[in-house]
Amino acid sequence: MTTPPKPDITQSSRFAKTRDAHRDETAEDYVEAIAQLIEHQGTARVGALAQCMGVSHVTVTRIIDRLSREGLVTKDARKPIHLTESGKAMAQQSQARHEIILAFLLALGVDESQAQIDAEGIEHHTSEQTLIALQQLTKTLNTQ
Repeated sequence: MTTPPKPDITQSSRFAKTRDAHRDETAEDYVEAIAQLIEHQGTARVGALAQCMGVSHVTVTRIIDRLSREGLVTKDARKPIHLTESGKAMAQQSQARHEIILAFLLALGVDESQAQIDAEGIEHHTSEQTLIALQQLTKTLNTQ
């Protein structure tokens, strides 16, 4: 087994990528949850979203306001939340990343409840190149 190269600590780009991922995590989590609520319950409302995310009604309202300004959702007072086309695309992409990472963790033998928790965090910080590699490795592990 080869020793991995030491990271170049002078490259700020690797830290910038992590900061960008942290910034986008909340939006990705919320649009994904909204899409799931719409799929399973027919609508997404602030109260259901607060329960789903384990946060207060006020927190959800603030985040929905931000997502609306970013063009990811549309909202009207006392009405269901709707995803825009951009919001739907983000939700689908986030769900796909989650599923790839979840399948990989399960193939490694991580129990499902822990794999779900871990996939939720990892999905925001994984590059497309790494996702492709994980997907290929998962196929290999599942055929053995």
